[in-house]
Amino acid sequence: MAGRQEKTRKVETMPEYITFSPDGIPNGEEVTLTVDEFETIRLIDLEHLNQSEASERMNVARTTVTAIYERARVKLADALINGKKLQIEGGNVEFRPQHIQADKKINEKGVNTMRIAVTYDNGDVFQHFGRTSQFKIYDTEDGKVTSSQVVGTNGAGHGALAGFLKSNNVDTLICGGIGGGAQAAMGEAGITLYGGVTGNTDEAVQKLLDGSLDYDPNVVCSHHEGHHGGGECGHHEHGSCGEHGCHN
Repeated sequence: MAGRQEKTRKVETMPEYITFSPDGIPNGEEVTLTVDEFETIRLIDLEHLNQSEASERMNVARTTVTAIYERARVKLADALINGKKLQIEGGNVEFRPQHIQADKKINEKGVNTMRIAVTYDNGDVFQHFGRTSQFKIYDTEDGKVTSSQVVGTNGAGHGALAGFLKSNNVDTLICGGIGGGAQAAMGEAGITLYGGVTGNTDEAVQKLLDGSLDYDPNVVCSHHEGHHGGGECGHHEHGSCGEHGCHN
């Protein structure tokens, strides 16, 4: 008789950074932390939920959360104490982002509208997706911009930004640097990604509509020296937006 099928765990946040390596040991032993294990660490250790509360958020039994959390703690200890590379990937999970309100009402989206969000800083494309505090939202139809507005994220961290965009019916994201985990979250949310873009946001959107946008399908962030061995988010082996719907 076949074993009982494992219940899918709901996760609200996909990790933006998915590979961590000890300094000077680029090719050592590796520990894999699954995304559901990562989520228990986030909920219990960062958000300070108890295990019953975490189990409700993940839609599994408390005993299941206990087992996942214990595995995660052992893996983290192994990586930190024994100097092993930590890779976050896999797990039987379903991405269910939190619904986060913007700091102002966003225009109702039309039936034939394509909604584009651009990381925004004083008129230009902000260069680090995970730290953006504002997006400029453009509604377009028939290749033309019909409306635009700048909205704040109400302090949402990088892990919640995919949910912010999805809950506001965004179809496409234009940004500068973006980590591999955030790219995966865009893919899970069904949002087409154009990374590695610089310059004025209005011009970037117009170029996208014209089919002439200069973007990098292999973009990775490079803003976190010391957080990943060698100081590059390029250590995220599966973190290229080319896997999540970018196209020319």
